[in-house]
Amino acid sequence: MGDDNEPVSHQSFDAVLSPRAINFDSFPVRRFLPSRGLRGVGPWVFFDHMGPFGFPAGKGVDVVPHPHINLATVTYLFSGSLTHRDSLGNIQDIYPGAVNLMVAGRGIAHSERTPPDLRAAGHEVHGLQMWHALPSDVEEIDPSFHHYSADVIPELNQDGVALRLLIGSAFGFTSPVLTFLPTVYMEVKIPAGSRWLLPQGIGERAVYPVTGTLRVDGAALQAGHMAVLAHEAEAVEADIDVRLVLIGGDSPGDRYIWWNFISSCGERIDKAKDDWRNGRFAVVIDDSGDPASLPDTDSNARILS
Repeated sequence: MGDDNEPVSHQSFDAVLSPRAINFDSFPVRRFLPSRGLRGVGPWVFFDHMGPFGFPAGKGVDVVPHPHINLATVTYLFSGSLTHRDSLGNIQDIYPGAVNLMVAGRGIAHSERTPPDLRAAGHEVHGLQMWHALPSDVEEIDPSFHHYSADVIPELNQDGVALRLLIGSAFGFTSPVLTFLPTVYMEVKIPAGSRWLLPQGIGERAVYPVTGTLRVDGAALQAGHMAVLAHEAEAVEADIDVRLVLIGGDSPGDRYIWWNFISSCGERIDKAKDDWRNGRFAVVIDDSGDPASLPDTDSNARILS
């Protein structure tokens, strides 16, 4: 697996992305964004597929305290649970179906760990971790954390296709999740033999089959790949049951990326690096673990343009 875009031989796809394999203490992650040669998909600049992975009793996820600036993170689980803690004092258990949005703004630090009860019992974790860039005029707003329980997320049934509108507006519905520019994120379950008409008029779009394989206007998309859709793409067809996510929206423009920092300004990245190195970020409340060290280099470092 690599992070280069694959050749495209069908007018429905602008690009097909293969993931990089990442391991966090033996926890498998497939990373699709950032991808070389691709700025992002709308505002989305980071996309990790976590698991599914079964932990034995006594083991779990330990994403240690680390910083962010000028972006928003979104955590969405299909199974398992994580506990979010941040430097504002927020402590929130994350469950399947809920949307958890952390707005980094001028700077925040956080951790995500398996809750003690699940860690003791053994469990499976499966979900998506994503970042979207903030528009330049709100990059330095005060940081905040927003939890949206599963029961407030709009759910639609379109001829047997079950859709959850996690972020943004589509098909006449709007999610309550905070946005800063047109942003779309939805989970869609398509039964075998069904066809789903893609939402239109939402800027850039990409589809990722979490499980199963699908076709977009006849073009096959294999499991484990993400397709950036051409403007003309109209419909998804499923020969087997498929669970997919669609992401998209409007681009905020070029961005610099380095480690956990995203910004429209390269000098702001340098300041964030210096602030973390010298302990100027606020500490994560109620997390006694050692914070992440600032790396010497970063494989993601580039201008997203």
